[in-house]
Amino acid sequence: MQLKNGKIIHCTAFLDTYELTNLMTDNINRMSKTMEETRDYIGMWVTADGNIRHELLPGNRYDEARGDRKSAYQGSYKVTGNNIDYKDDTGFTADGEFKDGILYHAGMILYKENK
Repeated sequence: MQLKNGKIIHCTAFLDTYELTNLMTDNINRMSKTMEETRDYIGMWVTADGNIRHELLPGNRYDEARGDRKSAYQGSYKVTGNNIDYKDDTGFTADGEFKDGILYHAGMILYKENK
């Protein structure tokens, strides 16, 4: 290790290649799985301003709130790969796509709420 003015300017690090291989394999496996496979879509998805909230329930039902209107829309959904198809209880249909942990739906961008 070389220091200059109290700062490291050159250093050699040794990695445990076994641990690095495990880390990379886990990351590749996680990245290659679809939302359908991981079921990570279940939960609350919200727009950045919090105005639109989609709760994707485990039984393939959803409940959408808009502003102060709770349960503004309800219906069923189906996730296939990284795509989601909605059908509300009045028969209206829409779709969306999960990409990099974000839900893109009807011109909206929704983020998974972490609790």
